[in-house]
Amino acid sequence: MRDSVFMILTALAEAPAHGYGIMRDVEKLSNGQVKLRTSTLYAALDRLSEDELIEVDREEITSGRLRRYYRLTDHGRAQLATAAEQQRGHAETALRRLGTGELGWSPS
Repeated sequence: MRDSVFMILTALAEAPAHGYGIMRDVEKLSNGQVKLRTSTLYAALDRLSEDELIEVDREEITSGRLRRYYRLTDHGRAQLATAAEQQRGHAETALRRLGTGELGWSPS
């Protein structure tokens, strides 16, 4: 799973959100390391919807514009959990090989 997709799903794990809210949350959650362009986000949302990982929660008209809120499906939640466990396993392996032995380690 690509980092951008992982972060979009993570942003939606807590509550439904609209596109701009997802973009802001992804940037915040990734400490600025993942910055989504609008075109990238909406292409990803379309793919995730086609793959049934997310779905439209509701639509609102705000300032004359349609605002669509997305939420994780049960399938999306399961895929995110699987990807998170895989990443945890990879991180633990890397830290063991570095000789740190735990996830709380940070370079000084």
